[in-house]
Amino acid sequence: MENLFKKGNRSLFALLLLLISLHGYTQNYYAIQGSNYAGGLGIGNNPASIVNTPWKWDITILGAQAKNATNGVTIHNYSLLSNPANSQYSVKEGDYRRFAYADYNINLLNTRFAINRQQAFGVGVNLRGYGQLSSGPINFIDTLKTTGDFFDLGNYNRKLYGDLAHSSWIEVFATWAQTIWDRSDSRLNAGITAKISRGISGAYTQLLNGTVAQTAHGTDLDYTMQDAFAEYAYSSNYDNWKDEKTTGTNLRDFINDSRGGFSFDMGVEYIIKTGQISSVFDDDDYYDYNWKIGLSLLDIGFNQFKFGQQSRVLSGFQNNVTDTVLDIQFNDIGNLQEFNNELTGIVRNIQQPSGLFRVINPARAVLNVDHFITGAWYVNGNVSVNLSSLSSNQWRLTELNMLTVTPRWETRRFGFYLPVHFNTREQFWVGGAFKAGPLLLGIHNWANVFSKNKMQNGGAYLALVIKPGKGKSTSARTDKRLNCPTVGTKFTKNRLGEKLSCPPR
Repeated sequence: MENLFKKGNRSLFALLLLLISLHGYTQNYYAIQGSNYAGGLGIGNNPASIVNTPWKWDITILGAQAKNATNGVTIHNYSLLSNPANSQYSVKEGDYRRFAYADYNINLLNTRFAINRQQAFGVGVNLRGYGQLSSGPINFIDTLKTTGDFFDLGNYNRKLYGDLAHSSWIEVFATWAQTIWDRSDSRLNAGITAKISRGISGAYTQLLNGTVAQTAHGTDLDYTMQDAFAEYAYSSNYDNWKDEKTTGTNLRDFINDSRGGFSFDMGVEYIIKTGQISSVFDDDDYYDYNWKIGLSLLDIGFNQFKFGQQSRVLSGFQNNVTDTVLDIQFNDIGNLQEFNNELTGIVRNIQQPSGLFRVINPARAVLNVDHFITGAWYVNGNVSVNLSSLSSNQWRLTELNMLTVTPRWETRRFGFYLPVHFNTREQFWVGGAFKAGPLLLGIHNWANVFSKNKMQNGGAYLALVIKPGKGKSTSARTDKRLNCPTVGTKFTKNRLGEKLSCPPR
């Protein structure tokens, strides 16, 4: 095992952070999905949800979320309660398909405003990113030293393949939502979000049809490269980062060389009302419900990037390229340019792509069902189905979420949540969150707290949301029939026939 913070491992640690320690947007604040009190934080899961919220307005000053999952690396001696300087990592041994997934989002000044009970809008800025890697079956042990050692494990006797896709972007969004119809027993709301973005970081790699032939020379084995197709690309703004420039200049040039993108969300929310008969003695129950069913399409769109100078498309091998030749040729490679310079004697066909490449956003359909139980108790179910595979574009992202069930106890000021997840990688997580006033804190997987070898699977989120100081909480459903009316009355008894000590009108 190796220490993540050891000087010699800093580059590997940075790669691990990219692939397995990051991962977007409001849909990953699992705890408050479907809640009336989500406010503007509900936009990312269903833009229609911002109508059925009891506050006139709310502002998310800052929200942040990160999620990661992998079956290829284990981080040891580290939890959210321990010192990260003591952590170590190891690459898991065995012969199996490997994956890594990460996403993150940062929400800045996301604002929701209700024009009236039937209409609301939201605006804000988000920084988002996704990265995902997958491979075919690979046999691995941590004592490998040469290319021949790798093929000795049987990896020569199969076709090797794998791919990676990454996209990060900054987006400005605007949301509009309104009530379509309102009946005595139900209500239908609908909403749409348009997002204009700038792709600030993009990359992909792919290996197909990697084949190798084994040749025996007595007790020695040689491996000759037979065929492969490979391509790798990154966004051109990385070429503008120069050591001789200041950090501010580098950042400005990095952003200025980005390209535009576009996406949209749309959704509906069907509300089945409680059916209770109310009076002037009761709280305003306009936002109350028995069932709330939401259906939305999210992240329908793309981001685009200009090819970096060292992007390449490779196919075939020159004659007599063996594992020993590869070890010698690539023995002392310090960067991608040096790697490309060594390809001439190894690869038969080399091309440099030009123009733009697109990465499809993690498009998906989401079904959310929220049910009021009693008092301040609710239960929420959320199902997400990836749709990006329907795109003809080769480079596309997917969402890790699949099924989440969240029981919660929640009032206007406080909340406790227990989301249970089953994701697309067949991992089962139990998370948790709490809300106190403007602060929401949550964790995707409690194992990140109580175990010291689970940090590679999980994540956390937080949000600071400002709401009006005199909003009413309609979730407590307290019986107001025993209270005095807020205005004078000529009656001396309440609806239960009990005497009131209220001042006469």
